Amino acid sequence: MTEDKLVEERLSQTRSRIPHRVLKLYTGSANPELAHEIARLLGIEVGPVRIANFSDGEIYVQIQESVRGADVFVIQPISHPVNYHLMELFIMLDALKRASARQVTAVIPYYAYARQDRKAQGREAITSKLVADLIQTAGATRVVALDLHAPQIQGFFDILTDHLFATPVLARWMASKKDGDNLVVVSPDVGGVTRARVFAKKLNAPIAIIDKRRPKHNMAEVLHIIGEVEGKTAVVVDDMIDTAGTITEVAKLLVKQGAKEVYAAATHAVLSGPAIDRLAASPIGELAVTNSIPLPPEKRLPNITVLSVADLLAEAILRIYEDLSISTLFE
Repeated sequence: MTEDKLVEERLSQTRSRIPHRVLKLYTGSANPELAHEIARLLGIEVGPVRIANFSDGEIYVQIQESVRGADVFVIQPISHPVNYHLMELFIMLDALKRASARQVTAVIPYYAYARQDRKAQGREAITSKLVADLIQTAGATRVVALDLHAPQIQGFFDILTDHLFATPVLARWMASKKDGDNLVVVSPDVGGVTRARVFAKKLNAPIAIIDKRRPKHNMAEVLHIIGEVEGKTAVVVDDMIDTAGTITEVAKLLVKQGAKEVYAAATHAVLSGPAIDRLAASPIGELAVTNSIPLPPEKRLPNITVLSVADLLAEAILRIYEDLSISTLFE
């Protein structure tokens, strides 16, 4: 029996246990390709939604089928243009809530504003908390997020929140490149040590840590390496690549310190501003990212590999629908 048939059978069994319970999937305009891939794995169709813009820029949303009593999942990364896609998500959630959906789960493969998770200076907003509040107010009864920049953001929500990790997907990719016992996993900063340690455990490799500081936003100064990298194949692991300043400077330092090869892996390919030019000129042999954010053709450098997280998200959605454990996905 094919994987799709097995999923369909599981959905059918769940419906038979809970009469009239229906799973429905919708997508905004941020990443419809990922939503359709998830729907195919679940053996269902993406539901019909009309999304339009009035002449003044306001967003209009209409769910074009009944969702009364349904378990609804909305796929919408908060990617560029961030504020447009965020507002689109709010309006979709409100429309579904007002249409009497039983449960509305916001599946957010990329959670923008996550880096504004505390007051680093006086009179700053904690924007990631504000966004969490607004998602709840809009109508979400549950949130599924992928590789949040700071895990404690889960606590900003007062509704059920499932935090998924792309580490298994990225680690499988790196395992195919593994250089025997000569691999070292590199964390680009102290804050990413836990992520690097999990990655390294899957590959049975040691870790190294980069000491860096940020004099201002979107600027990083790489100072030195804690750990042994000389003669090794290094893989730099991070949650996101934005302007690519950190990861390219880390790669240069690793080569300077004697690393034989440098790979990089990150869940979210934000790739804004000078990122593409920096990556094209960097010593990174191959960079693996996921399709949590759609990567346009002009940003698909020859050394960038895009891995799909559709299987991971589809399985999480199915487990939520069936009231099964999510944590066992990562055991």
